[in-house]
Amino acid sequence: MKVLFIQVGGTIDKDYPKLNKGYAFEIGEPAISRILERNLLGFHYEIVSLMKKDSLDMTDQDRSKIRDYCMASEYAKIVITHGSDTLVETAKVIGQIKGKTIMLTAAYRPERFSNSDADFNIGVAVGGLNNISEGTFIAMNGLLIPPDQCYKNEKTGRFQQR
Repeated sequence: MKVLFIQVGGTIDKDYPKLNKGYAFEIGEPAISRILERNLLGFHYEIVSLMKKDSLDMTDQDRSKIRDYCMASEYAKIVITHGSDTLVETAKVIGQIKGKTIMLTAAYRPERFSNSDADFNIGVAVGGLNNISEGTFIAMNGLLIPPDQCYKNEKTGRFQQR
């Protein structure tokens, strides 16, 4: 299996800033590289940093750029790390790209934090690539949910299926 990991931003990649005296976060290098290095993997991969945006700042133009990049990629298996606030909106724009399996995932706490859910969510996304032959899915909270059936519960913060 060959997997393309695409960083677009979000909490999963947040790090303490170098210049702001530590009172704010900035989106750093792809957290996925540290996650993958910690594990004995049975697949080949490439990591691309397409953008570094908080998902609340994501525009329709950004979403189209992500979709177009996925469509043009030679990879049939793709994981996109994104912010959780607008993850569903981006997944809906990517839609059902034919001939590819695309998993969008995020983290509630930065990968740099010891209590982060980043590793688990990446594991669920990669597991989904092994078990689903085609389509776009959200890989969060241990679930794989099609974007048109997914929502983020405002009270619990969890992604759920309609």
